Amino acid sequence: MIDERDFIKQLLNPETQNVAFQKLLSDYQRPLYSHIRNIVLNHDDTDDVLQNTFVKVFQHLKNFKGESKLFSWMYRIATNEALTFLSKKAKLSGISSEDLQNKTIDNLKADLYFDGDDIQIKLQKAIVTLPEKQQLVFKMKYFEELKYEEIAEILGTSVGALKASYHHAVKKIELYVTSN
Repeated sequence: MIDERDFIKQLLNPETQNVAFQKLLSDYQRPLYSHIRNIVLNHDDTDDVLQNTFVKVFQHLKNFKGESKLFSWMYRIATNEALTFLSKKAKLSGISSEDLQNKTIDNLKADLYFDGDDIQIKLQKAIVTLPEKQQLVFKMKYFEELKYEEIAEILGTSVGALKASYHHAVKKIELYVTSN
């Protein structure tokens, strides 16, 4: 396995950049797609956000200081791109972000790339009722099975705060599922 610092040097070197970026795409395309899809829910929107994410990664790689792992830095960019996308889409539609997410959930069954059932739809509706940070923490922990330390690095917060957010999210979801 190549050292991350060496890999970043390859990404920044014009002579090795194309090959290194192809490796970056092959290594991170799937996990970033899943992460973005968990946030925006729609396949086509996810593809757009994923493309924007990789463009931003490429444009800003020279500014990457190595204070976090490349994985965490890219996930932070993907998270911000997904949230910005949702905010802009809601604003353009003239509805709240929560209403936009509910509308997207209602359309999930028609999405060819969605393989969930009624329970998954109910879970998604419960997640939408959570504050944005709790949504992110829950999705990253529950669906992506990221460790608290990884989530803390991506979101720039403490492990303790994440554990509390996840615990509150789970309780609210349980309450929603049992009362609806």
